[in-house]
Amino acid sequence: MSVQTIPDLFLAAVRDTPRADCFSYRGESRTYVDVSSEEALRRVRALRFGLKSLGVKPGDKVAILSENRLEWALSDLGILCSGAVSVPIYSTLLSETIEFILKDCQPPVIFVSTPEQAAKIHALRDRLPFLRDVISFEQNELPDMLMFDKLLQIGQNLVDDATTTAEEDCTVSDKDAPCSIIYTSGTTGNPKGVVLSHWNFVSNVSAIQDLFPILTTDKALSFLPLSHVLERMAGYYTILNAGAGIAFAERMDTVPVDILEVKPTLIISVPRLYEKIYTKATGLAVEAGFPKKNIFFWAREVGIKCAELAAAGESPGPLLSFQKKLADVLVFTKLRAKLGGNIRFMVSGGAPLSAKINTFFFGAGLFIYEGYGLTETSPVLSCNYENNFRFGSIGKPLTDTEIRIAEDGEIQGRGPQVMLGYFNNEEATREVLDDQGWFSTGDIGHFDEDGFLFITDRKKDLIVTAGGKNIAPQPMENRFRADKFVSQIVVIGDRRQFLSALIVPDFDTLGNWAEKSGIQGTPGELILKPKVRNLFEELVERINRDFPGFSQVRKFELLEKEFTLEAGELTPTLKVKRFAITRKFKKTIDAMYPEALPGEQD
Repeated sequence: MSVQTIPDLFLAAVRDTPRADCFSYRGESRTYVDVSSEEALRRVRALRFGLKSLGVKPGDKVAILSENRLEWALSDLGILCSGAVSVPIYSTLLSETIEFILKDCQPPVIFVSTPEQAAKIHALRDRLPFLRDVISFEQNELPDMLMFDKLLQIGQNLVDDATTTAEEDCTVSDKDAPCSIIYTSGTTGNPKGVVLSHWNFVSNVSAIQDLFPILTTDKALSFLPLSHVLERMAGYYTILNAGAGIAFAERMDTVPVDILEVKPTLIISVPRLYEKIYTKATGLAVEAGFPKKNIFFWAREVGIKCAELAAAGESPGPLLSFQKKLADVLVFTKLRAKLGGNIRFMVSGGAPLSAKINTFFFGAGLFIYEGYGLTETSPVLSCNYENNFRFGSIGKPLTDTEIRIAEDGEIQGRGPQVMLGYFNNEEATREVLDDQGWFSTGDIGHFDEDGFLFITDRKKDLIVTAGGKNIAPQPMENRFRADKFVSQIVVIGDRRQFLSALIVPDFDTLGNWAEKSGIQGTPGELILKPKVRNLFEELVERINRDFPGFSQVRKFELLEKEFTLEAGELTPTLKVKRFAITRKFKKTIDAMYPEALPGEQD
């Protein structure tokens, strides 16, 4: 059977590569519980019949408001096997955004996870007349909720009376039919619903598997939100299609513990995870003092040299090879053990990954392959992969994918993974998708002489100073975030005389440094201490040396709290909302400049 739709993909996986641990989740006993391929198919089929009993028809939208968990995956597959369209909603979204999404796509049914998520929908119910049924994964005290287990039982009773087979029940014939509407998190304004077809997803899965050796012995830990297209395609559909296993992290804050228990061979993440691991490792080395500190930084340099040679297609000489083996024994095996000890490779996407950090991990035997794409491209357009990578790049175009650079430097892509369009928004679709199928990404980039693609910045994030200089803030921000004392940073300067920055320190690292320096206080008190200020002045001065004068940070302010999703400062994929932050901290920003320029006043 040719795999052309997500139901095809799932059925083929159950038939061709059945496994006892198709899915794994942390159960009530606090240990991981496995769900076999056969059991997963049974539940998906029951959900398909259960949804049909609720009146769900092919083409209907069915929403999922949930964190990563087994029920998310089963619900998605049940929806798609019904011929309906799944609409994932980030569990971290505010009620007003959830209301906008639901009113835009008008699903008759929604799955919700926790009592907290159920309460969000209950509070909106009177304003959502199209919403007939709310299905809750967990027990709650709210009225008019259908329990997930009850729906499964209803569906199973119907399956028991059916005369059809699973293949007949779960077949979707049109590969170009809408599969999912994924609402982009966006940095400003209301989200747009990206309509992706079954073939958008399946073609991307196929292209990725041609480049990455995913084995039936592999296991992935799923913690990036399944509502995010990267986890959806790479960490869910691709893993299923390859016959590998998926274990769901309990929560984002339990990932370090879950990794040690699951011992995954594959990890898919946004750069923030890798930045935190790097910062933690270097911070611990510094705290350990002599000689552990010296050994760590020696090993890091050895690893980086070996990684750079590998990227160039070269091998280390005898002395460097010996040093690498010694560095591995003294340092890198311990780092790999913190990630379970079984990692074969990792994937990074969603935002630029610092080349410095990537090189460090490669040197440590933890291979991170960076890819590039957007929700609108299902998501991958290009990627690095084994024996074909370049640090700092986003790789080469996938098979059957074309990428070109427009006259203004914007990256444009065309291929089978490009979306059908924005739901209920033809005008927005026309702005980014032309008649020839070229999608304008909004990113600025270029190819090097070997065909590797590099991103300079987001087109809309380009800073144009009062002096007319065009500056991409991301390279500098990436450089700052690679420092152990920096957690987050936003570079400011559009229509201003010079660049400034809002810096959130890494307070774990800063706190340890302050204690050793005889300084005490809360985060809010520490950032006011003269010694702390001097520390960051030296840091800024050091990093500025790597950039030309017009793109150096002249002033900065330290903030006592990290940017968060809850405060509306980050997107669900942890990207900074520049507009929201510059608006929220306007007084702080204005104070860094001698006078406001025309158009900057309230």
